[in-house]
Amino acid sequence: MGKRPPARAGLCDGVRAACARIAAEPRWVIIDTEALETVEPGPEPALDPEHHFLEGPREDVALYLFTLDSVNFGSGWFPTMRKSPGLSGYFTVASALTERFRRAGPWSPAELRGLDAAAVARVTGQDREHELMALYAEALRDLGAFLGERSAAEVIDGADGSAEDLAASLAAGMPFFDDRGFYKRAQILPTDLALAGVASFHDLDRLTIFADNLVPHVLRTDGVLSYQRDLAALIDAEELLPPGPAEREIRACALHACEILAVRMGVPPATLDHWLWNRGQAPRYKGRPRHRTRSVFY
Repeated sequence: MGKRPPARAGLCDGVRAACARIAAEPRWVIIDTEALETVEPGPEPALDPEHHFLEGPREDVALYLFTLDSVNFGSGWFPTMRKSPGLSGYFTVASALTERFRRAGPWSPAELRGLDAAAVARVTGQDREHELMALYAEALRDLGAFLGERSAAEVIDGADGSAEDLAASLAAGMPFFDDRGFYKRAQILPTDLALAGVASFHDLDRLTIFADNLVPHVLRTDGVLSYQRDLAALIDAEELLPPGPAEREIRACALHACEILAVRMGVPPATLDHWLWNRGQAPRYKGRPRHRTRSVFY
């Protein structure tokens, strides 16, 4: 697969500017940042050593996180997946990959390039006909092509300590990371690498929130975001929201609101994202439908 131009210079500034433009002329979403007076600090961000593969050599752990974050999408399909007992869709996939890495080690770049839906289904315990299996296989083949003959450590070290530069490289090199205007998963991977202790970045605080469907849901439930009536009715009826302008406006307004809230609270946006994500595990938030979009970006 040929290399494409970088996502853009100053990836995080580009995300902030793009979301601010959308939030300035809303059609479906209104922001009221005064509705949320405070967010209780949550626990320090950490990966789960039971469900994440963290105990191997640096290269293997890095490859695990590259692999996991390449398929860290599917929230719109998760209700249709066969989940492990007590686990969400994300942790079902994460723990399945962890089991594979603990049992057989990582896939090499060449092996990644040869994966198909049946192979991914065997590892994740899903039906091979499930739409996500073909998408996950494509994402992993893209990862194999992106790595080429490089190790994961060489890719990390090539970013020269910049999470933003690594995110831009991921977005430029793999279509499913090229989430224009948000770059959600491109920003999550360097964060996960740092949490796992296999990378160190000097600019993690420059990252934005990881714009998906949970943080907007928390902000909506708390009154920070309010939706136009027809959009609210569709989400509350648990109908799929197609990718497009309304879905992008939800994510953009959530990200822009979090920029304002992060400044007010004196914390980096990615830290606020973590706090809001933890807030979203409470029954009050779990009991209300969030928007579901079938997208390779989250």
